[in-house]
Amino acid sequence: MNYRWNWSILLQEPYTEWLWSGLQWTVAISLVSWALALSVGLVVGVVRSLPSGILRVIAGIYIDVFRNIPPLVQLFLWYFVLPEIVPETIGLWIKRDLPYPEFVTAVVAIGLFAGSRVAEQVRAGIEAVGNHLMPAALATGLRPMQAFRLVVVPLGLRAIVGPLTSEFLVTVKLSSLSLTIGVLELTAQSRHIENYTFQGLEAFTVATIGYLLIGLCVTGLMRLIDDRVGGAALRKAGS
Repeated sequence: MNYRWNWSILLQEPYTEWLWSGLQWTVAISLVSWALALSVGLVVGVVRSLPSGILRVIAGIYIDVFRNIPPLVQLFLWYFVLPEIVPETIGLWIKRDLPYPEFVTAVVAIGLFAGSRVAEQVRAGIEAVGNHLMPAALATGLRPMQAFRLVVVPLGLRAIVGPLTSEFLVTVKLSSLSLTIGVLELTAQSRHIENYTFQGLEAFTVATIGYLLIGLCVTGLMRLIDDRVGGAALRKAGS
């Protein structure tokens, strides 16, 4: 292999700014998508854990649909198909007047896909602790819904802080898909540098390090939360 490494190219203008801008877009998409996924997942997961009702069925349909369609396909559907099937005025607003339409589309598509996975984590956590704690909570005199709301749900959420780390990391990785609709995130900017300089290995190496650092930060933060309020804290209290 006769590839000539030239790391100094990344210190030249405008390539440093391109990488920094791509990292910022990656972090922004990851954080906002995760906020959406966590919000939707908590609500849907709790509803999915209810004994019965139409809301439980609707929550199950959402999980089955969004979890089983590849996120890249969902991204294309939201960006290319949705503006064409909604009323014309809404479609024109999405295509022409919506601020940062590529960013918004990426956040919605990734957030709703990740939200379906978070919902299953929430349901699993609630059911795992509910089997043991619901009888004890009812024995204290609480009504079923009170026991579910005050005991089962809070402890079930605390039990899944650790597993949610993996879902957060998946969201970070999925942010790279947004390059397919024009978001200049870290991977897209690395490809731009490769096209302009033919030094793609250097650019993608820096991008790899960027993703690794983001992942390590996420892992460290979630581990800290888990030690304070999550499953690790519950295990310590139980011992």
